[in-house]
Amino acid sequence: MKKIFSLLICLGLLAGCGNNEQEGSPNNNESNEGLEKVKLVLDWTPNTNHTGLYVAQDKGFFEEEGLDVEIIMPGEATAENLVASAQADFGISYQEGVTLARTQDIPLVSIAAIIQHNTSGFASLKEQNITSPKDFEGKTYGGWGSPIEAAVIESLMKQEKASIDKVEILNVGNTDFFTALQQNIDFFWIYYGWTGIEAEMREIPINMVWLADYSEKLDYYTPVIITNEELISDNPETVRKFIAAVAKGYEFAIKNPEEAANLLIDAVPELDAELVRKSQEWLSAKYQDDAPRWGEQKLEVWKNYADWMFENGLMEKELEAEKAFTNEFLPE
Repeated sequence: MKKIFSLLICLGLLAGCGNNEQEGSPNNNESNEGLEKVKLVLDWTPNTNHTGLYVAQDKGFFEEEGLDVEIIMPGEATAENLVASAQADFGISYQEGVTLARTQDIPLVSIAAIIQHNTSGFASLKEQNITSPKDFEGKTYGGWGSPIEAAVIESLMKQEKASIDKVEILNVGNTDFFTALQQNIDFFWIYYGWTGIEAEMREIPINMVWLADYSEKLDYYTPVIITNEELISDNPETVRKFIAAVAKGYEFAIKNPEEAANLLIDAVPELDAELVRKSQEWLSAKYQDDAPRWGEQKLEVWKNYADWMFENGLMEKELEAEKAFTNEFLPE
């Protein structure tokens, strides 16, 4: 999320934003001939949001579909940049990123929701006694300088007749949650499935104010898998095969969180193995959650969040929500 709003400006200048020196991950299929080569770019460093992708690669699900998938990390150009400019076939993004891109006439499409509900919220040390948006008054928020942060905070506080004018908002850039706590920051926006689990491991008691608890409009899809309209139009079978393999990967992770975590650890050994295992145990149940199948997306979720963004002055025009996503390629 941190990169989306600062780097979407670059999306309007795609010709100048390309970076062909992206770092790739080991690919078990590199020597396989006769497979269609596909490039997938992540949104951030590998973590348990991505487990199903690494499972699909390790278990040969991509190969079964006739695909040779290379997983790469984002560089100076984001996943949105690379997918929109066809320098990558697929990417990991967020509903807010796709929404903003499409309102700037950048034809990204979400083809699967990795997690069904928003697992992010505002975290604070338990000793701060911040248990609701009203408690933000008189406190200091540490963020990355995006206008969406103030809009979300104000939106939640208004529900409790509290004022954002009583909140000090500081730009701490890419400072992580634990470092920010040592810099007189009182609350911070985190994804619980990784940072919250790490806090548990460090035995740091925290309170969470979950976005989805206060507004259904903020219960959006994050992260999502994206491609561009051109690939969907020209090579729909490639999209179908890719999502078929990825769906198998996440379905495996849902049923086998421990083994799935170990596969991610083997693929990315620099990760904290204990954090991966504990995060995976927590997150596996969140992938599909209450949806009829993994990856399913609802029009109302896309409309709700786009309406919220437009109402809060974060977009210049309204979103044609039905064009921003599709369930067409999900396995039946």
